[in-house]
Amino acid sequence: MQTLPHASSCLESTEVGSSTISVFITNLGKYNAGELVGEWLALPTTSEHVTQCLERIGIDGIQYEEFFLTDYESSVSGISDYISEYSNLNELNYLASRLEELSSNDIEIYEAVIDIGGHVQSVADLINLVDNLDCFQCLLNVSDEYDLGFYWIEESGCYHLKELGNLANYFDYEKYGRDIALEQGGTFCSSGYVYHTGESFNEDYDGKCVPEEYCVYPASVFCI
Repeated sequence: MQTLPHASSCLESTEVGSSTISVFITNLGKYNAGELVGEWLALPTTSEHVTQCLERIGIDGIQYEEFFLTDYESSVSGISDYISEYSNLNELNYLASRLEELSSNDIEIYEAVIDIGGHVQSVADLINLVDNLDCFQCLLNVSDEYDLGFYWIEESGCYHLKELGNLANYFDYEKYGRDIALEQGGTFCSSGYVYHTGESFNEDYDGKCVPEEYCVYPASVFCI
């Protein structure tokens, strides 16, 4: 993040901390003049709150027309990595609204999938991921490579160790679990081990047209 100008007039919202996503909306014209005038906005929000926020930071559509995001944070790990200064406010509101539909367990799997990598490259991908969590499996209480190897050998039903007799005692669960994790590209989280089942993603959101019910800023194009 670039160094900010002297903040001679900086407004603060009291909503930060309880929201799924928070963005610091900054008056671009005043920023370019060396003055930081902005306000935290908690998402999801409404068009009324956005209008009030813009009015408070001096976006009047006449002298000052443009804004950008000088800071952003999220209660969901990994989200902020995909937000930028000029992220679409409607799209971020769409994402925040969809995330609020998830349970705490779903959020944990969601964060694990972001950590796995390869499935998310944009805010649009984050939105589509909400509807594709069933493409991932979470093995509860599998907390490390040993547990993972033990699960697949002893509990999954894929192997019949009784047929091996005493040879079964020589299995290296940790090494086998490490190989499985590398092959599946999975990751460990506090609930267990998460990996992609191989099912295809459905991409209902095209990254261009935010559904009208999530649009809070009139400058963006609505799709009906």
